[in-house]
Amino acid sequence: MNAIKIALCQMNVVDNKSQNIQKAIEMIENAKKQGADMAVLPEMFNCPYENDKFIEYGESFTNSETLNAISKTAKKLEIHVLAGSIPEREIKEEGESLYNTSVFFDNEGKILGKHRKMHLFDIDVKGEIYFKESDTLEPGNDFTIIKTELATIGIGICYDVRFVELSRIMALEGAEILIFPGAFNLTTGPAHWELLFRSRALDNQTYAIGVAPALNKEANYHSYGHSIAVNPWGEVIEQAGFEEDMKIIAVDLNEIRRIRNEQKVPQDCHRRQLEDEQDPLRDQGVYGSAEGHYAQGPLVRCRSVRSRCLHPRCCPRYA
Repeated sequence: MNAIKIALCQMNVVDNKSQNIQKAIEMIENAKKQGADMAVLPEMFNCPYENDKFIEYGESFTNSETLNAISKTAKKLEIHVLAGSIPEREIKEEGESLYNTSVFFDNEGKILGKHRKMHLFDIDVKGEIYFKESDTLEPGNDFTIIKTELATIGIGICYDVRFVELSRIMALEGAEILIFPGAFNLTTGPAHWELLFRSRALDNQTYAIGVAPALNKEANYHSYGHSIAVNPWGEVIEQAGFEEDMKIIAVDLNEIRRIRNEQKVPQDCHRRQLEDEQDPLRDQGVYGSAEGHYAQGPLVRCRSVRSRCLHPRCCPRYA
């Protein structure tokens, strides 16, 4: 499958878990009616974005009211769903931990993978906003790349999008679509939201998608909204406003090949590697280890295996 319809579900989140779950189900149903293959929900779609609410609304992964409802909906409607994120409670020997966790369901309602937010958002802008996720949440430690029948998808959450190495590693591992459920605020949103998604798409020549809660002026935390989709050329192909909304986008995986191969910029085959003693990244897996694939110059190794280089001269399987 090369053309995929994805629904960006920018829902209004309120201080009522049952209402939030029902709203999420309604948006998934609407997405299916409009022909979507996948629906993406926002960060913390079942709970207000507040530390005390994370504790109150937290659910265990194995007995989650929210995830069970989304699983049943995905199966009933035969639609893939990225369940934005919820506060996940885990009991350990040393005590209880809370994570900001995103879960991906296939169109049979089965869990294909989950991502725990790796970079916790702690901000203190004098006179504007103070918020620290680390007061209640713990960070995840794993990269999340999920192979589905639709595409290979890399998942991060909100603040994760700012860290270029995370997106780069996911792209190197074959991600064609990078999805970040997020809830930027009214300070960082106008300044950086669109810029970051355009940058991550352009950096990696992938699609980049961000899905946010709608702005709820009655909430303590004000989400910027503006759910967004960017193509591999760095162009915004769809963006919402502040209000509750749903945008359906068409993702053409052939566009990745066209941009990387045919008429535009095959940058993965042009990236230069420094001499070993000069290069702090040489042992970090950034360049890969494919034998017999070279780019511009004898010291420059094309990362054909790990980066899914699409240049036909060195990777005929993509020609």
